Amino acid sequence: MTTFTDSYENKEQIILRDHLAMERTKLANERTLLSYLRTSLYLVLGGFAFLGMKDLEQLKNLGYFSLVLSVILLIIGVVRFYQLKKHLKTMYKPLEKDVLDNDKNSSSLSE
Repeated sequence: MTTFTDSYENKEQIILRDHLAMERTKLANERTLLSYLRTSLYLVLGGFAFLGMKDLEQLKNLGYFSLVLSVILLIIGVVRFYQLKKHLKTMYKPLEKDVLDNDKNSSSLSE
């Protein structure tokens, strides 16, 4: 799902602080997606629990509402994750694999 790389080609020179800030932003984005997923799963569990209650039939609507809300929350989380991921890629794009291989070969030849 995500790409882990240490090499970025950017539109302008960045310093280490900016590179680390981008990595923190990527990790925060992934953490937020996991939070949306966790919340959605809890709503699914709650929805099924409300639907499974035999004594309180009037809570069935709350169960259905919880299930619908969990799907909506999951969709919002995934959309927000990919929006930020796309935004980060427009600012900094990972270098191609061939470029990285050429850099490694040239550095080993110069030693």
